[in-house]
Amino acid sequence: MSSDIRRHLLSGVVIPAHPLALTNARRLDERRQRALTRYYLDSGAGGLAVAVHTTQFSIREARHGLHEPVLALAAETARESVARRPRPLVMVAGIVGRTAQAVGEATMARTLGCHTGLLSLGALPDATDAELIAHCRAVAEVLPLFGFYLQPAVGGRVLGYSFWRQFAEIENVWAVKIAPFNRYRTLDAVRGIAESGRDDIALYTGNDDNIVGDLVTPFPVAVDGGDTTRRIVGGLLGQWAVWTHSAVALLDRAKLARDGTVSEELLREGAALTDANAAIFDAKNSFAGCIPGIHEVLRRQGLLAGTWCLDEREVLSPGQSAEIERVIRAHPFLNDDDFVAEHLDSWLA
Repeated sequence: MSSDIRRHLLSGVVIPAHPLALTNARRLDERRQRALTRYYLDSGAGGLAVAVHTTQFSIREARHGLHEPVLALAAETARESVARRPRPLVMVAGIVGRTAQAVGEATMARTLGCHTGLLSLGALPDATDAELIAHCRAVAEVLPLFGFYLQPAVGGRVLGYSFWRQFAEIENVWAVKIAPFNRYRTLDAVRGIAESGRDDIALYTGNDDNIVGDLVTPFPVAVDGGDTTRRIVGGLLGQWAVWTHSAVALLDRAKLARDGTVSEELLREGAALTDANAAIFDAKNSFAGCIPGIHEVLRRQGLLAGTWCLDEREVLSPGQSAEIERVIRAHPFLNDDDFVAEHLDSWLA
């Protein structure tokens, strides 16, 4: 099973970062939470990332008590989907906190049937590279790692070439999500992993601001004294929590373009997607409305009932709804509204 999942990851797939469906009382809306999972899987996603930033880190707070229930619900719904239509599917659990907490979360995720853990290092802002690697090794003893370069603007920390070079030496690393929203730092991660000599670590973009660029770029690296290239093969993205059916088609086109013929149309779509992401993620306000922005798109499609977050202060920024409306009208080819409308009733059943 693990070898099948690893081959699946290396082939490059769409992995949406799963949002949290809440009622207006800010309680888990299990019906719509299941509907979201069904939407992603029926759209052709090759995996799901749950208990990550888009799911809201505060699900872990005792007063909410949602961490295990949300992971369990996604895993159960995914198993039902695979039972109906057998195919590879990778379940990724977000892992946060200092070492004791991270190991505990990894243990729970493994028990619930998750294949790998997306390991955030935001809780260790002052740790040295050696301390970070020791932390990662401890978690990797419990669950295969999906490394994570989270942008500092939403709680990540800067991770240089040296860190990624050492990280790639951890045997139980399966993949890395590269999401610093910074080209220099993206290159640090790609080069560090590539120069380790590991070609069995799947590279995934998390740079929602440069999705197409990442997917079609051959990254030049030097391995064993020779020049070669590495590819970012897929994406684990908050942006792909919306318009997922279209995202699957986009990834297919990006893969075809890797023969060296990247069309102007594909680049144009990439620019449009970046424009849409700026509105949805609320880039002009340092991403303050990122999660409500994702919710707003899903609400407009009928998948969510509202944009509620666990933190009552986490709302759409002034003018953000109008910006989302603008990009929807400007780039209608990005959305999958017709697909959602066709299947929504069955997902909500």
